[in-house]
Amino acid sequence: MRITLAQTSPRLNRSNIDEVVSIIGSCKHESDLIVFGELSLNGYLLQDKLYEDAWEIDELDILKELSLDVDIVVGAAIRDGESFRNAALYFSKGKLLSKHYKVHLPNYGMFEEARYFKAGTIFESFVTQFGKISMVVCEDLWHKDVHEKLIKENPSYIVALVASPARGFSDSGIDIEDKWYEIIKTVAAECRAKLVFVNRVGFEDGLGFWGGSCIVNEDAKIVHKLPRYKKTVKTFETEENL
Repeated sequence: MRITLAQTSPRLNRSNIDEVVSIIGSCKHESDLIVFGELSLNGYLLQDKLYEDAWEIDELDILKELSLDVDIVVGAAIRDGESFRNAALYFSKGKLLSKHYKVHLPNYGMFEEARYFKAGTIFESFVTQFGKISMVVCEDLWHKDVHEKLIKENPSYIVALVASPARGFSDSGIDIEDKWYEIIKTVAAECRAKLVFVNRVGFEDGLGFWGGSCIVNEDAKIVHKLPRYKKTVKTFETEENL
């Protein structure tokens, strides 16, 4: 299976879809699955811009069309009735195959997601041509109960969409990058699954995102990794036997 990690630097507007479409177009013949980061169609610090920039699912038909050639995972702010969701969307074979609404919305320090988004409630898996997949969004993975739910789902792949800044955790005294790698290695080993971790880069209002996207195998080994702080799109081959 060929997986493309799209470590992008989204802006705080809807024009991100143009770059997403361009990346998919350039990679679709060399890749089986292209994965973008959390809120890659919107940018992270949306706040009140959410009301004008959130997407309706029907506005993303171009991604459905492109998924006829390659499976696509993208992060987006989605309008869900009168609410807004921080969503991971999986497109395949011309349709939206699955979606995951972020369950654990941070609401501390510089984070205000719970103020603007409505939390999801479930973790589930779905069947693709590549095996069973579960999706999570960023802080979802920091909760042990989520690990337990993923183990029960028994996916072949876990796809984690992330927008992790390099600062904002000063009170915790932890090294955020080291902690992230510790978490995703643990989850991959617990679930005996490959884990695809895509974190964005770039700056928003002085807040920097560190990237370091990677693929972890079932033995908790990082087998492919992108650089820190650098916009990068790269395709990797993974073993098919799971």
